[in-house]
Amino acid sequence: MSSASIPAHQKELFGHPIGLYVLFFTEMWERFSYYGMRAILVLYLVTETKEINPGLGWTDGDALALYGWYTMMVYVMSVPGGYIADKFLGQKRSVLIGGILLLIGHSTLAIEQMWAFYSGLVFIVLGVGMLKPNISTMVGGLYKQGDIRRDKGFTIFYIGINVGAFLSSLIVGYVGEVHGWHYGFGLAGIGMGLGLLQYVFGLKYLSQVGNYLGDSKDEKEVMKAPLTKVEKDRVGVLLISFLLVILFWGAFEQAGGLMNIYTMEKTDRLIGDWLVPASWFQSINAMFIIFFGTTVALFWANRKLKGKVSSSLFKMIIGLIIMGIGFFFMTGATAQYEATGSSAMYWLVFAYLFHTIGELCLSPVALSFVTKLAPVKYASIMMGIYFAMTGFGSKLAGLLGEWSSSLGEFTIFTGIAVTCVGIGLLVLLIRPKLEALTHGVEDEEAVLS
Repeated sequence: MSSASIPAHQKELFGHPIGLYVLFFTEMWERFSYYGMRAILVLYLVTETKEINPGLGWTDGDALALYGWYTMMVYVMSVPGGYIADKFLGQKRSVLIGGILLLIGHSTLAIEQMWAFYSGLVFIVLGVGMLKPNISTMVGGLYKQGDIRRDKGFTIFYIGINVGAFLSSLIVGYVGEVHGWHYGFGLAGIGMGLGLLQYVFGLKYLSQVGNYLGDSKDEKEVMKAPLTKVEKDRVGVLLISFLLVILFWGAFEQAGGLMNIYTMEKTDRLIGDWLVPASWFQSINAMFIIFFGTTVALFWANRKLKGKVSSSLFKMIIGLIIMGIGFFFMTGATAQYEATGSSAMYWLVFAYLFHTIGELCLSPVALSFVTKLAPVKYASIMMGIYFAMTGFGSKLAGLLGEWSSSLGEFTIFTGIAVTCVGIGLLVLLIRPKLEALTHGVEDEEAVLS
């Protein structure tokens, strides 16, 4: 069969459906807008009003409180976003609506008025809630059950997320800090506009994925059928794994909050006579993901081929432990600051390196894990719950950041490190019992590979 006669949705590029790359670039631009705004949000809130590029002049505690609530709600709204997709619209249309809401939100933030600031945040929360769980579920839908390419597909998709995050932290961060916060917010809106256009023009490659299940008689019957014992067990394992997700993101999201403020206020950022913008450090994580994403994926793939433990739960636990170890470098940074009055940039670089390796072991794997275990009729809702757990983790991150004003950064960073490593080791002990409840869903991949 010639390539011209192959239906668009069946065409492949580099061994994966072309639809994956449509979703890759859509998410890349959506994350460009989100992480660009995230890189400068807290800095905008805490910058003094009397400076050349005035911010709102909030206290660190107030800024971190808003950051915690905002990042929590962004992901908690994934639950109604997933529900709406499963029950009414389908994932494909939900992603489109989410993109439009995000474009409105980021564009509104460019207006220098407080009503626009709060309104823009509300639109972004609603937009991410509609887009985030559904676009991730669509990635899983591109692959048949048991397809060994699924985890690799999610890794490619995840690299797309971080290409957007890397570029936005540099470009939006620089424009926001140097030329004006609202110019940065507006630039994030332009990125979302490009992502929306790309998605619309690529829909022909997504014709068989993300459609509303209730449109056919057979699917209506499937939607009404009760969960089987196997499905209930698998959902149970997912819910338990989500506890790891809360803890992981509660620690990881210090990057945009407490670590962001620490970078601006207590890190020696001078290279010669040039002061490195604080927001640029938000790009380190994304840069490491681009560099090491395929390496980490290949490590786990080779481990699986050798017959060694490489299950999703194992990867997620190891990811939590590695990320926790990264916070010991922040312990070193705070100790140096207390001794000398400033801390070196290399502490941040090493911390972000370990956070990145941990993220690559946990986050794309968790996305794939949800699509493997979730019942088809609840696919978007379960993905929404996953992102809601991410949101609760973000709120926890905000609370920990607020507590640093009374407990001190040394205590917070060290406590995060010890907690993540300790709980990771404990869950590692009960991993075999949890994996038994998946009823061999990942064994099918081993047979097919």
